[in-house]
Amino acid sequence: YFTRNNYNNGKVVMDKDKVIKLKLFKASLENGKWGKITELPFNNNAYNLAHPALSPDEKTLYFASDMPGGYGNSDLYKVAINDDGSYGKPENLGDKINTKARETFPFIASDATLYFSSDGLIGMGGLDIFKSVPDEKGNYSSFQNVGAPINSERDDFGFVESPFKNIFFVSSNREGGKGYDDIYKVKVNPEPKKGIIINKVIDEISKEPIADSKITLLDANQNKIAETVTDAQGNFSFNDIRTDREFYILVANDNYLAKEFRVKGIEQNNQVFEVAPKVIKTKPGDDLVKLLNITIYFDLDKYFIRPDAEVELAKIIEILKMYPNLKIDIRSHTDSRQSEAYNIRLSTFRANSTRDYLIKKGIAKERLTCKGYGESQLLNNCTDEVPCTREQHQLNRRSEFIIIQ
Repeated sequence: YFTRNNYNNGKVVMDKDKVIKLKLFKASLENGKWGKITELPFNNNAYNLAHPALSPDEKTLYFASDMPGGYGNSDLYKVAINDDGSYGKPENLGDKINTKARETFPFIASDATLYFSSDGLIGMGGLDIFKSVPDEKGNYSSFQNVGAPINSERDDFGFVESPFKNIFFVSSNREGGKGYDDIYKVKVNPEPKKGIIINKVIDEISKEPIADSKITLLDANQNKIAETVTDAQGNFSFNDIRTDREFYILVANDNYLAKEFRVKGIEQNNQVFEVAPKVIKTKPGDDLVKLLNITIYFDLDKYFIRPDAEVELAKIIEILKMYPNLKIDIRSHTDSRQSEAYNIRLSTFRANSTRDYLIKKGIAKERLTCKGYGESQLLNNCTDEVPCTREQHQLNRRSEFIIIQ
């Protein structure tokens, strides 16, 4: 099974917008040669179907598609392969796996584990690879980020199993490669190392330790692993933590704003986590993002609210609900990697998207104004003529929440 442009028998087929879509095809191996190429019957000229993956028993075909009725830009589907070679009706894997963004590149390993890439789940950046183990009914209803070093800050996809034990391959455009997309070999360690996380919580302003704060350890998918409480010196610890996984630490205290910190295994031990008190002196012109010491970024050329941004926006919402007379102006910005007109339009979409998200969460629209500023207020020197890293450009793709009353 393979993906190809909508091209068959020497003819190119386009949709109503003059776009050539992707389709799924099947080929048969006879006498050492691939032939008898046939198009799968559930293809459609109006949408894409791509990245087929066969289950180990060869009775189910998994693939990605943007067909109508899905949850996001691209969803994962499965279709039964009948004994007579015919196919059933494609089934969406559901909202336990699919998000409002992209899920793509499915692969079913020999142990029936589903691996796939997503940019709609919390990860390290771009497309991340996730895995899902089937439940007792054979359904994929939970998942976890496979973490570093398989995932990177860029796009990671096409995770497949080799014929050799514990050896996999992954495609990525991470830094250090030979080209834009490179193939990497990964050896999976069957017994991961474990260690202890030891950190401290202090007041962001006074720098004094905060006792009796509830500390929740979450995995990369925001599932709770363990809980503890800080001691009189603000210290806390967690035992038996995998060193090859990323985690989130949520700090909660009745007198402070909840804040989440991202850590990798035990590499960031003995850190000091600063949290902001709920009562903060403000004045018109102040930026809530700076006052709360948070960051709200957007992906390149995108304006949907990222999962990590939802965590930070929850703190903005908490402040707005605590102070019902507070009014803010949402100001969204882009980097310089498009035309000025395009960036004004994109930043306007981002500002509107952020405002609509706050309204959906219960904030009255009369308390919110918004505007897109494009690339007119860069935080650094990354203009059109200056070469910059991905991280430097990311600093400019931001939103501000300016107090106006």
